Amino acid sequence: MFVAAALVAATSMLAKVLGNELAGDPLHPLQISAGRFVFAFMALCIVAPAIKLRFENTPWRDHFLRSLAGWLGVSCMFAAATQMPLAEATAISFLSPIATMLLAIPLLGERVGKVRWSAAGISLLGALILIRPGTSAFQVAALLALLAALLMGLEAIIIKRLSGKERAIRILFVNNAFGATLAVTAASFFWVTPSNDQWILLVALGLIMVTAQTFFILAMKCADASYVIPFFYATLVFAAAYDFGIFDVVPEPLSILGACIIIMGAVFLAFRERQLKK
Repeated sequence: MFVAAALVAATSMLAKVLGNELAGDPLHPLQISAGRFVFAFMALCIVAPAIKLRFENTPWRDHFLRSLAGWLGVSCMFAAATQMPLAEATAISFLSPIATMLLAIPLLGERVGKVRWSAAGISLLGALILIRPGTSAFQVAALLALLAALLMGLEAIIIKRLSGKERAIRILFVNNAFGATLAVTAASFFWVTPSNDQWILLVALGLIMVTAQTFFILAMKCADASYVIPFFYATLVFAAAYDFGIFDVVPEPLSILGACIIIMGAVFLAFRERQLKK
């Protein structure tokens, strides 16, 4: 899960590089998202014959909805990462477990008790400190990161539906197939021919993301989700390190406080979920 965290943070870092003038003219976030899905799908196509994928009785509707939410979430996250400190965008995206919990009430009919509401309240307090609406520190990009968290929460709900009847590798393959189709269609309206360096970074983005997804799935298979998910919050540490090393960005003390409170609420929620399962 630590490896997955490092790789996921690396994808946001690459998106920030591609969205700025570090490797050529800035690319549109939808074009960056297209590179992420297309090259990830191409990598999966290479290994597909070896794992003998079959597609009978595939719930295509759920797969499409999951892919739509995932593609929109990734695109919003990449857009936010290009416009604000990487650690802050990553921290806001960690509200996705809270979004999943809230969406599970109307979509899955789940009941939420006082403890889980408290965890949600803690994380939302951290988000308010981090985003700071109504002050000069507020950034519109933070709303994109918040929208990304909501979309990722919705994606998790659909994955929960799929996980009971689908193999993880088939979920991964179909998701990237649909995602590549959606991403290329949207990117065609904003297409700019990438430089040679940008092509290399786009390929790396797709390969790193599919590798991160693989490590994430392996971690989830090796232990209970409530145990391994908190380790995924190391993504924030890696994001801050990448931001400092490449962009010389040092997080503000108030931003660090907000990020820590968000993670505290998310870990509290994961601990509560583990108790409920027991």
